[in-house]
Amino acid sequence: MSGDRFALALRSGIHRVIEEQDVLNRINVFPVPDGDTGTNLTLTLGAALDVLERSEDHLGTVLAGLADALLDGARGNSGAIIAQFFQGLSDSAHEVSRFTTYTFSKAVATGSDYAHDAMAEPKEGTILSVMAAFAGSLHRQVVEDGEGHFTRILPTSLARLEKALAETPGQLDVLRKAGVVDAGAKGFVTLVDGVVQYLVNGKETPRPDLALLDEVIDVAAGIDEASGYRYCTECIVTGTDIDRRKLRETLAELGDSLVLAGTKRKAKVHMHADEPDRVFDAAARFGKVSAEKADDMHRQTHSSHDRVRQFAVITDSAADISDDDLERLDINMVPCRVHFGERSFIDKVSISSEEFLAEVERNPIHPTTSQPAPGDLRRQYQFLASHYADVLSVNLSAQASGTWQAAVAAADRVNAPGKIHVLDTMNASTGEGLLTVLAAECAEAGMSLEDARKEVEKRIPLTRTFALVKDLTFAVRGGRVPGYVKPIAELLRITPIIRTMPDGRVTNGGFIFGRRRRLRRFAEHVVKHSAIDGPMHVAVGHALCRDDALELRAILEALIGDVKRSTITELGSALSVHGGPGTLIAATMPDRVKDS
Repeated sequence: MSGDRFALALRSGIHRVIEEQDVLNRINVFPVPDGDTGTNLTLTLGAALDVLERSEDHLGTVLAGLADALLDGARGNSGAIIAQFFQGLSDSAHEVSRFTTYTFSKAVATGSDYAHDAMAEPKEGTILSVMAAFAGSLHRQVVEDGEGHFTRILPTSLARLEKALAETPGQLDVLRKAGVVDAGAKGFVTLVDGVVQYLVNGKETPRPDLALLDEVIDVAAGIDEASGYRYCTECIVTGTDIDRRKLRETLAELGDSLVLAGTKRKAKVHMHADEPDRVFDAAARFGKVSAEKADDMHRQTHSSHDRVRQFAVITDSAADISDDDLERLDINMVPCRVHFGERSFIDKVSISSEEFLAEVERNPIHPTTSQPAPGDLRRQYQFLASHYADVLSVNLSAQASGTWQAAVAAADRVNAPGKIHVLDTMNASTGEGLLTVLAAECAEAGMSLEDARKEVEKRIPLTRTFALVKDLTFAVRGGRVPGYVKPIAELLRITPIIRTMPDGRVTNGGFIFGRRRRLRRFAEHVVKHSAIDGPMHVAVGHALCRDDALELRAILEALIGDVKRSTITELGSALSVHGGPGTLIAATMPDRVKDS
């Protein structure tokens, strides 16, 4: 079998997996019932299609390119295992120009061993079992029985694969209780079936809709189990001589479901953990870390079983919302990215607000922030739109960031039953947070998307956000304020106020002269420029100055009088990157709006 013929056969098998994506997602219950095995296999294998479509007769060359592409594109537990399987094929046959049945059986056995070794805790009844069954069947026919032709050995091995797949429910209780076979194992069998049908019967699976290859998560399986850890965490480690054994030992202490795929120069990490930042930091000791990802599995599992809300609510991490409100109202959040030079973090996931500000103070490189990655937005949208008829995305002002436009673009590319509605809050930080909480409270009350959206939109122009920047150092470092402004402000004892405008702009809102009664005068400014008419909601955010935040809230409550609810939260990186420690944010929103 030449490299060209193997590539054509494998491409046909990948097309089969892409076609079966929804089926694989629906039966996904192990290791976590997050309904993404089909999608992860689609993304992983789909990453190799470009390599397979190039004309290349030498098999070893095809396999080398294939292994690299799969490692870079690997998603999820099953995807990482598949990538490692093909790494084994490549290492076994890197000098082979054409497969014989013997070299093929040897390569499959190596691939199975690699996949097994990639797992920190390999389990029977999974994709590993069917890989081992495939390797064992090929070995028996080629080595023991001397059957030497692909058209004879492949159909027999496929039958053994299908038998091994049917046995998986008897090997894992979670599969037996759900009445399904293992999704990853079925994906591998589907892949091999597509390959066999092409090689033996000349039947090629047509090219499917490759729009599915964009980074998505689809339907979750219906079973009430969840991982003991919260985040599905992934990254790539690049180095010259990665000590894989030590890397595995280091990571194994931080979570479970660890899969370590790749080579000594590039390793793909997949695991479940509570603290993704510790995973990324640990991996960084062995090489350069990139492609960090952390998905909240608990929130996804909860969403997949929600039968009360008519729509889901999601926002970006520029919205500053208390942890209590996030949990109480099941608000989904897509994180922004934070960069200190070449080192990147996932906002509010791999770096906390406190850790971010500490890094700002000690790191000579001033950080930059970027809107959520398009794949992060679409992956979350796709998942929620698979469970809800409507999803309301409540986003940072389009005048302040490209997040809203990125959200619109991602929403247009979602391929799921539900519809994504993207809303520009024309606000930021705690103001954006107030509007997001309102939307989530409407959802919790059972309101329709249309009615809830009207309630939020009525309050957008009446929701005001104000920031008191204690020290202009960080705004100057970030280029937001000219360097000459800081000494002038210090000389005149001026503290600037930044605010959002009704049209969504974030601009200068005035100054406080002098240092005496600074918080009270800021509160008076907030009240003066707020749309106060009846009961109000107040949200205060702070950057490492909780005592000031408590005092500010108390003053605001006294000045406003009728405050229905007030909250305090730490500021995320989106705003504190410019204000630094000591920054205070206050936002106000009317509880009721009179109909015009």
